[in-house]
Parts: sequence; C-alpha cells; structure tokens
Amino acid sequence: MVTAVIDPAGPGWPVKCDKIRMSPEEKVRNRRIATGARLNFMTKQKGFSLIELLIVVAIILIIAAIAIPNLMRARMAANDSSAAGSMHAIAVAEAGYFGAYQTVGFPATLSPLGGASPCTPGVATACLIDQSLASGGPKSGYSFAATGSAGAGSAINNQFYATATPTSDLTGTRAYCAADDLVLRLQPSGNTTMVASYAACWALSPESN
Repeated sequence: MVTAVIDPAGPGWPVKCDKIRMSPEEKVRNRRIATGARLNFMTKQKGFSLIELLIVVAIILIIAAIAIPNLMRARMAANDSSAAGSMHAIAVAEAGYFGAYQTVGFPATLSPLGGASPCTPGVATACLIDQSLASGGPKSGYSFAATGSAGAGSAINNQFYATATPTSDLTGTRAYCAADDLVLRLQPSGNTTMVASYAACWALSPESN
C-alpha cells in the first residue's frame, strides 16, 4: 500500500509517495482476512439451496407418477400375451399326448406333458412342452395347471381343461382356460380368478382373434 503526501511548499509541486510500513502482526491479520474472504466466496459457490433440491424432487415425483402406471400397464399386457401363447402350447401338447397315448387319453395333470432335459418321451414325460411350463410356472406373472378326466361312459381321460391365472392383480388383467376343443377362452377383463372347472371353462367366451 502507498500514501500520497503533498509538499507544504504549495499546490502544483510533485507528489511524493512513500510505502506504508506494516508490522508483522498486521500482515498476518490482513492475510487471514483475505484467506477468509476467498473461502467464503468458494463456500457460496458450492451445493444447492433447499428450495432448489425440493423443486428437483417434485419434478422427479411428477415424472414417476406419470411413467410408472404406463410401465405397469405395458408389463401386464405383455404378460397377458405370453400367457395366451403358453395356453396355446399347452392345448397343442394335450392333443399330441392324446394321439400318442390313446390308452391313457389326456394326462391327469400338466406335468406329464413336459420332462427334464435330456427328455425321453414316455407316458410320464411326453417332452411336448418346456419343463418350466409343465411344472406350472410361474411364468411371466402367470401360473398354469391342467386336469384330464373321463367323461360319462369313457374308460380313458377323454376331456381336459387347462388354466392360466395371474399370480397377482399386478401381473395380468384376466385368467385364461382351454378345453379339449383346443379353443382359448378367457374371463371378463379384470377377473383374475382361476377358472374353477371344466364346465366353467366351456361357459366362457372364446378369445377373439
């Protein structure tokens, strides 16, 4: 720092400048003041205010409220489509089993339609569908079952019905069934309870193509 001193001889004379001498204590104090000012400036430049954080959180919640229901509906629709495909595979496998083992007819349960790999075809393991499906799932949010039975006057299981039921109301929109006419039938939209019997399956409307 410098100071200007006016010569007492009068205005207009050259100005003399002398350096101000500071004590070591003053130098240390000034240095601390300057350092504190820099730190304060740097502190003010970092982080977000509480209001800014609340605004960001609110935006995230709004986006989630819009996106999550749409994602859930899309997932349930995909599960429904997968269940319908699995039911078609089961119905075709039931027909194949009936043709291969005519002395038995349709299998009493879903299990004989599958078989662990490596699978050897037989009455107990027909190897007609994937073992994960033959075990009843769950698969894509649905569980599966099938029941073969003998109709009036029949010595073999000449009828069957298979079911596909959502594991919860969040994994599918309806339950499916198929009977020995190999037609896929479905509960009304929103009804996710398992189709209770062979007769109940026949009473449902076929799936429209």
